[in-house]
Amino acid sequence: MARNISHNKYALLPLMVSSALASGISQAQEVQKQEDNAEAAMETVVVVGVATDTEITPEELDKQQANDLSDVFRQIPSVSVGGSVGIAQKVYIRGMEDTLLNVTVDGAPQTSTLFHHIGRVSIEPELLQKVEVQAGAGEATSGAGAIGGAIRFETKDADDLLDEGEQFGAIVKGAFFSNDGEKASASVYGKITDNWGLLGSFVTVDRDEMEDGDGDTIYGTAAEQDFAFIKLSGDLSENQKLSLSFEQRDESGEYGQRPNWPALEGDTLYPMDADRQTFVVNHQFAPSALINLETTVYHTKSEVEQNVFDRWGKYGASVETLGFDLRNTSNIGQHTLTYGIEAREDEVESRYLSEPYTGISFREEGQVRSAYIQDHWQATDELLLSFGLRYDEYELEQVTHGDETDSQGFSPNIGMSYSLTDAITLTLGHATAMRGKEVGDGFTLESAELAPDLDAETVDNTELGLEYSQDGLELKAAVYRSTIDDVILDQLGGGTYYENVGELETDGFELSASYAWDNLTLSAAFSHNDSELNGNTVEAYEHNGLANARGDTYNLNANYAITPKLELGWNYTRVDELSNIEVLHRAVELGWIDSTQTVDKSGYDVHDLYLHWEPLADDRLNVNLAVQNLFNEQYRDHSSVADYTNIPGWDIVSGVYEAGRDVRLSIDYRF
Repeated sequence: MARNISHNKYALLPLMVSSALASGISQAQEVQKQEDNAEAAMETVVVVGVATDTEITPEELDKQQANDLSDVFRQIPSVSVGGSVGIAQKVYIRGMEDTLLNVTVDGAPQTSTLFHHIGRVSIEPELLQKVEVQAGAGEATSGAGAIGGAIRFETKDADDLLDEGEQFGAIVKGAFFSNDGEKASASVYGKITDNWGLLGSFVTVDRDEMEDGDGDTIYGTAAEQDFAFIKLSGDLSENQKLSLSFEQRDESGEYGQRPNWPALEGDTLYPMDADRQTFVVNHQFAPSALINLETTVYHTKSEVEQNVFDRWGKYGASVETLGFDLRNTSNIGQHTLTYGIEAREDEVESRYLSEPYTGISFREEGQVRSAYIQDHWQATDELLLSFGLRYDEYELEQVTHGDETDSQGFSPNIGMSYSLTDAITLTLGHATAMRGKEVGDGFTLESAELAPDLDAETVDNTELGLEYSQDGLELKAAVYRSTIDDVILDQLGGGTYYENVGELETDGFELSASYAWDNLTLSAAFSHNDSELNGNTVEAYEHNGLANARGDTYNLNANYAITPKLELGWNYTRVDELSNIEVLHRAVELGWIDSTQTVDKSGYDVHDLYLHWEPLADDRLNVNLAVQNLFNEQYRDHSSVADYTNIPGWDIVSGVYEAGRDVRLSIDYRF
């Protein structure tokens, strides 16, 4: 189950407030506590954009035996993943594609798109310590370009794995998936001095082609993945912490030319290789209540290569990002101020790698520079006010084509959290954010053009939330509206031409409840979201890189600890049908077709079970059994491309079916 960041880890309610407020401690008391103990970590306080924020823990990922992004976000109704095939998966928050999100790994942004038919976010769930999801534009600290929200992945370090009193340890793990593959990992970790720890890990996954719910082979889904990770972390002094991490992720397989569309039996499959290297330095210096300085420096490089051997041969793209974020948090009376600067440089390059085109390449360079400040003011014991401002400058140079664009602007926000009673809290927030044109899709750099006088995108996001929490019962209701003006999109049929195409409006509401009683935890959640571009429902084929429509989504979850060593869980997800989605508006504009058409997205019900068992007296041996898609539902996730195959001329356009029943067994042992 996804957990409420501010409450016990079994709650599903996606409301993120400070742990001080959640426990009934006033912000003023918390400030005094931090002044008395300067080494204490700063509490996470979020007001603006709080309504649907969630956190996912490593325990939840282990029980589900998460292998990809779809597994990571499986139980969060406001977050969905389309694409089925790991390399092609795209993440959506409230229908907005991850291109509109600020996605980071240990603070390092994952930028740009290498190829519009694959995903831009890749992660190995095995070593995640925490996943935070911020839905919608939020506070000034959310990062540049977070007009649709933010996803923050945080990796484990040695201290996260060492039990109290341990100096060294290791974990070996093996897993089998009936649909269809196997996974193995090994991690070694320990204290190399009293203050420094080292973690090294290697994960490998070998997947064969999956079968859908009807038992048919999903061609082009076999893949091999390797993940290597090392992290050094420790104390430089009594009030200084430092961590250095490096990860290498590789994925390869033979896919359809467009991996997010299905490959039919007999279709040619093309080799594709993708890899990412990320190096991150995190430093914290906290000598007093006025100085809690956090510095993040990062370098990321992602590459993809596809061999379309029967047409143009090998073609590759890469994106390289170098940057930093420097922020300080000061507690001054009733105020908690966070302020800082950040900057990054992105370079995207694509190139032909086969004769007779070898050596031909294309390049774009982008820069983002920002300054921000956010204040949380505990005006009274019941009322927490928040207001902030950030300033961003964007520059983009199309080196190959000799074109450029730039933009700059302010992004203010204001919000409040008010305790109506000890059990009931009201939150209200409004945020405005801007984003200039960033570096583009690597596989379309060859023909990419910019519209004259291209404007920056701007978003207004308003959220209202109400939470009840008492005696193990938690209830939550949230409503939101987000409007992005001057949407920048490369529309169909215009070559590769980035222009302002209008207004994307997203509105919806979420309801959730959870109850914990002895060994049983029950939770339920509901998400309704409408996303429209210029009044038309969005769809991933025509609005690739922007948004996608999804039916009403329900989630039920039950978790029962049969004994302290044996835990049983059940998760149910229902997505309602979306019918008569009007599509091909752009094709009508271009004269490709006489009138718009309609497509349907069928509803589906998916049940998952998991069993966690610790057979020994201690927790050294863990056995996890999970059954995903228990009843072998045949379905296409609504966040994949819809089915256009009945429309003449568009019969190759559709999303890939999801996997049918998958029995997963994993065993891990700690030394």
